Amino acid sequence: MSTLHLIPPSRLHQFVQAIWLHAGSSAEEARLVADHLVAANLAGHDSHGVGMIPSYMKSLAQGFLQLNQHASIAKDAGAVLTLHGHNGFGQVAAFEAMQLGIERAARLGIAAVGLHHSHHIGRIGHWAEQCAAAGFVSFHFVNVMGDPMVAPFNGSDRRFGTNPFCAIFPRRNAKPLLLDFATSGIAFGKTRVAWNKEQQVAPGYLIDHQGQPTTEPGVMHQAPYGSLMPFGLHKGYALATMCEILGGALSGGRTTHDETLVTSHDAIFNCMTTIIVNPDAFDAPAMQEEAESFLDWVKQSPQSGEAPIQVPGEWEEQNRVARERDGIPLDSNSWEQICDAALQAGMPQEELAAFRALTH
Repeated sequence: MSTLHLIPPSRLHQFVQAIWLHAGSSAEEARLVADHLVAANLAGHDSHGVGMIPSYMKSLAQGFLQLNQHASIAKDAGAVLTLHGHNGFGQVAAFEAMQLGIERAARLGIAAVGLHHSHHIGRIGHWAEQCAAAGFVSFHFVNVMGDPMVAPFNGSDRRFGTNPFCAIFPRRNAKPLLLDFATSGIAFGKTRVAWNKEQQVAPGYLIDHQGQPTTEPGVMHQAPYGSLMPFGLHKGYALATMCEILGGALSGGRTTHDETLVTSHDAIFNCMTTIIVNPDAFDAPAMQEEAESFLDWVKQSPQSGEAPIQVPGEWEEQNRVARERDGIPLDSNSWEQICDAALQAGMPQEELAAFRALTH
């Protein structure tokens, strides 16, 4: 079994920033990437956290990821904006896209933002939280261009990406309600985490290259490749299909088919269509009270076991509290891969040695 390290979040953030500064990112880009990746780990979503760094470094070396790019406006229709990500860091392009959308929603009550040709935009909940911090509701439809990993319902090979859906509702005196999930049963990154930890995944999430059920995460990382399965049988598949079309085609980007297939699993390109709404624009003066009454009602249900009833977003908040206190857990295989990526970025051995001392 791979051993586990606990790393202080602030020092891990410094390490991630230093990696991308050595790779050639501007100070602002390095900070935004570090903000996003460490925040994903703090929320408990290690699949979208610092473990992505080795893949990003490979994508950069292969010429796919482009450093120091910014989202540019391809079309401005007032309440509707279409943005091009220029294959740059999604942590930059999506941040800038949300900034523009929030400004439009503040003026107009609602805004729709299509972002296409962005490198991996990571944990979608991060962008919803950016909208909620401004007081806005948001909905996000995302696809993964040309990098199929999930089999369709009744299919036996990979035909589309993990295609996340996300929605958020800001609360007056509490953390926002946050729904954020891949339309596959588990995210691809969770198979990477399980593989690095030398663990199997639960039944029902994977099939091998012959379409047979398996619990071996290696089928997603070694040829011959298998596939992830959509969650909820036909329901997850149908939602994934809508995310592909609404996130990919409607945003001005591409969907997955023969003409868009990529040759590298590290070339992760996303398109996202986001709807941002100012809730104050509705005639709903009791909105917050109604929301809280419902949440209180739900939590009054007698527990069926020892686990408490939680509302969307509470699990992430509990993880943040624990990991800020105890440190971010990283298995030794992932940690070594990140350290190797730091050397590839050009970090001197002595600087890396100082960061290696972070682990305990």
